[in-house]
Amino acid sequence: MQRLNLEEIGRLAGVSRSTVSRVVNGETNVSEDAKKRVQAVIDETGYRPHAAARSLASNRTGVIGLVIPSAAATLFDDPYFGRLILGATSASNSIETTLALFLFEEEADQDSLTAKIVGSGLVDGVIVTAAEIGESITDHLRRARLPFVVVGRPDDSQTAFSVDADNRSGAHMAAAHLHQLGRTRPALIAPPSNTTAGIDRRSGFLEGLAEAGLDIGDRTAEGNWTEASGQTAMESLLPHQPDSVFAGSDRMAVGAMRAIREAGLACPRDIAVVSFDGLIPADQTSPRLTSVAQPVAEVGRQAVMLLKAVIDNPAMAPQRIVLPPTLLVRESCGTEATSP
Repeated sequence: MQRLNLEEIGRLAGVSRSTVSRVVNGETNVSEDAKKRVQAVIDETGYRPHAAARSLASNRTGVIGLVIPSAAATLFDDPYFGRLILGATSASNSIETTLALFLFEEEADQDSLTAKIVGSGLVDGVIVTAAEIGESITDHLRRARLPFVVVGRPDDSQTAFSVDADNRSGAHMAAAHLHQLGRTRPALIAPPSNTTAGIDRRSGFLEGLAEAGLDIGDRTAEGNWTEASGQTAMESLLPHQPDSVFAGSDRMAVGAMRAIREAGLACPRDIAVVSFDGLIPADQTSPRLTSVAQPVAEVGRQAVMLLKAVIDNPAMAPQRIVLPPTLLVRESCGTEATSP
């Protein structure tokens, strides 16, 4: 099919080229009659504006970036990012915006790649996944006055637009679940303490235990999100004879279950296991893993929509969106499953 230009659209609609341009670019100084005629021709012909020309007219690229400050080599081992990208892609498609993914070959590349993103003029704004406290990525973006939204809870020293799951209440939910099942010697495998998600999940779990009148004592260890770290942490906790454990991520929980099994113990008979994320398929663990599920795809979707609002309204006041998690009850804590 031949690609039409603005003059041809105008001729078919009986209006000038400049009128077609104003309609295509969403300007308001066009009569309703002219707008309807132009839109009818666009709908009939399947016309799509030339991206470069539209960018020049609107001073926008129609592209937003998703910046993931983790080494690319480890990124695709984590189902979290796949779900996040899926939600962000769905939302960007719905608003006819291109989503560009920016990855780091090595975590040390953050400053140089962020500077390139800012200086390139390729994007109208970016979504940044929060990794560690005190990162400089958002500082670069602020100085460049490039709109951005953080996925996760920003460092307390920052004032930013953000979207996140409620990590604190989700971990509190895990503590309450173990208490309701009569577990009295809980242990904790916390996520990294240099991340806001790790801080919030640790705090929420300990608050939940305190409300239940339970003391965790020295039954705590820290992992780094991975199965291997979960296994190592669980091995260090076994001498303290816990009857349950909250692992701050699904992958750490899988490692913890392996350590329990290799020690000749049984889950959930000897040690109940509950995790956070709800991202791994239930049939990948035996028994099936009870987990606090965060709505990752919805976080990605809402981050895109919030970024669009910020781009459209630069004077918009900072906004934080927090989405509730859900407890998926399966067999790893010793109760009948109520979730698939």
